[in-house]
Amino acid sequence: MTKAKTILRRDFLLGAGSLSALTLAGCTTTAPTQPNPSLPQFDPFYVDMYGPIYSEPYPIPAVDLRYVDPAYYRRVVDYPTTERPGTIVVDTAQRYLYLVRDGGQAMRYGVGIGREGFSWSGGGYINHKKRWPTWTPPSEMIAREPELEKWRNGQPPGIDNPLGARALYIFEDGRDTLYRLHGTPEPWTIGKAVSSGCVRLMNQDVIDLYDRVAPGSPIRVI
Repeated sequence: MTKAKTILRRDFLLGAGSLSALTLAGCTTTAPTQPNPSLPQFDPFYVDMYGPIYSEPYPIPAVDLRYVDPAYYRRVVDYPTTERPGTIVVDTAQRYLYLVRDGGQAMRYGVGIGREGFSWSGGGYINHKKRWPTWTPPSEMIAREPELEKWRNGQPPGIDNPLGARALYIFEDGRDTLYRLHGTPEPWTIGKAVSSGCVRLMNQDVIDLYDRVAPGSPIRVI
């Protein structure tokens, strides 16, 4: 083979190789992405329900549903009870909060509750509620956890605030019980006994509850 033919053959092979590379690159960028079988597939209804919220003063990230038991997703359930509609019932054993509705139904939310020794039960009412509340740890909590001293006069609202996006304040006989229904930036704690007595919900859920509950609504924690 002559030198000229050798060069032509080499150039042809290089060109074909380049064309093949471009073709493969084009397939890579235009072919639909295949789902990763190792990742769980979630119901789009709940993906949307627990998606990010950008309309708040502090944007709320989407809930990573890999770390939340689907049993604790918000949903309407049958709930026969003698409590009147509008009553909040917190079942600490089952880790559920029920907002009683007409027709023997309730809106059910998964919650996190107080640790052993800090749980609270009883009856009261929602005295008032706040958007993006300030969190002020009680003196007893600061004594147990000295690192909270910096928040003695209150932790400003924000996505890392332990009360989350909303708080509903529980009173009994005209007195503040110091217990709250509130959001949490730690959705993986839902369904667990972790807080110092308060009832926590995912931020997306506490916003939903906040919009449905009026001050004066009765609450019963069992």
